[in-house]
Amino acid sequence: MLITVEGLDGAGKTTLISGLTETLDAVVLREPGGVELSERIRELVKDPAFDVDPRAEALLYAAARAQLVAEKLRPLLEGGATVILDRFVDSSLAYQGGGRELGVAEIRALNAFGTGDLQPDRTLLLRVDPAVGLGRIAGREADRLELAGGEFFARVAKTYDELAAADPARFVVLDASEPPDTVLQAALAALT
Repeated sequence: MLITVEGLDGAGKTTLISGLTETLDAVVLREPGGVELSERIRELVKDPAFDVDPRAEALLYAAARAQLVAEKLRPLLEGGATVILDRFVDSSLAYQGGGRELGVAEIRALNAFGTGDLQPDRTLLLRVDPAVGLGRIAGREADRLELAGGEFFARVAKTYDELAAADPARFVVLDASEPPDTVLQAALAALT
């Protein structure tokens, strides 16, 4: 089973995943990353020193994802593992498709090619107001995406909401303003 955890920066993905792993027997992977090539791409796309064209950004994320799927994710799933993935295609749909305004359909096609159209069985979307999410991460060193500004994050949040509304059988929307234990219990209930 492939469980993906999605949401804006500061929504609480790391906290939720930590709680899930205490209960579920699952392998945890992150995006971009999870394998050496993808980790190197992660360093590039996160680095605020680079001025990366939005199309190049989308291609870099898709390349990192393609390598993760081929090298680690697909073999784990074929071996019967449950995998919790911190971000997946929906992140690119929201951040590059919506946030960068490259188009959800275009980013979906790119990632379908890169992943061999691998789909999550369940997606946990942590919904949080963009200002609240950005406030939660205000104390840490911001990466390139986190510096994109309020309008960018409003578009990302809107796109996430549209994705969830279009696929209610896969998405479980969780209120990330609730206490972490409440969010965890709602996520576990949705996965059983």
